[in-house]
Amino acid sequence: MEKGSITRRAVLKALDECDRLGRPAFLETYGFKGAQSYVLLHEGREYDSKAIAGVAHRYTQGRPLTADEFSGGRAHAVAWLKREGFQVRLIRNPDWSRDEVILACDLVMSNGWKGMDASDPRVQDLSRLLQRLPNHQNAPRSETFRNPNGVGRKTFDIATQHPEYSGKPTNGGAMDKAVLAEFLARPQQMSAAARRIREALEAGSYESDLDDYSAPEGRLLLRRHVARERDKKLRQKKIDSVLGRGLSLSCEVCEFDFEAVYGDRGAGYIECHHVIPLHVAGEGTTKLSDLALICSNCHRMIHRKAPWPTPQDLRRQLKSRSSGS
Repeated sequence: MEKGSITRRAVLKALDECDRLGRPAFLETYGFKGAQSYVLLHEGREYDSKAIAGVAHRYTQGRPLTADEFSGGRAHAVAWLKREGFQVRLIRNPDWSRDEVILACDLVMSNGWKGMDASDPRVQDLSRLLQRLPNHQNAPRSETFRNPNGVGRKTFDIATQHPEYSGKPTNGGAMDKAVLAEFLARPQQMSAAARRIREALEAGSYESDLDDYSAPEGRLLLRRHVARERDKKLRQKKIDSVLGRGLSLSCEVCEFDFEAVYGDRGAGYIECHHVIPLHVAGEGTTKLSDLALICSNCHRMIHRKAPWPTPQDLRRQLKSRSSGS
């Protein structure tokens, strides 16, 4: 069988078969994995370029190529598809998440705010760790995803943004600058956040499904913070203390009362917010005075982005808007 001996018509037949079977079944039928570096673009849709090229052989030479008989890169699949007039695009790795940048920034800080080469064992260690992150498991990513070269470049993106760097900065992103500023403002807390993220990744307990909340201490610490807020015993003790003083369960920010609006369905309901963020309070004992009872909307607005306002801050903002000042 002559590798690469495919026609445009054969490729179109492979695309049609993929559409009929569905991508997962198509890949499983022919023993291919999802695209790692390149995708074929056709009529507004993306296809796994190597799988399509391999199956196109079935329609020209009687059997498909197996995944180990050729490469999905420029030497084989990409060149064959482009020769037949198809557009093939290099998969762009997903942007760095906040927690990833926190880990990289902590590494740069430990190196005296200097960038590091891909050959540095610490860069290679971080590369292996980041490749295990669950954040981007469902996102397209190339074979270069968080490899030592990429991690090394990120350390220079961060280092050259440092205020004391005198040369020309590399092309870092807004997230790099934001995380760097937080490390410079509170290095001990941010380094502790990096340590907790690393420990969770190494223990396999890291989670990344926290809606669109953002926080200065990263997703891992936010998860712990929210878990503490959801402690049913703490929440009930706080509610009992308010009711015991003859007060209503109204939001401390906007004064919304669930029972007043929803009747029996809303009786006894209110959300509980831990006023002091984890990076400030640490992980010690929580006192009832650390908690605020707020409605769902105000709770969401507090957590929406860093820095988090306190319930009192948000209340002042609401009053300021209502007064038109």
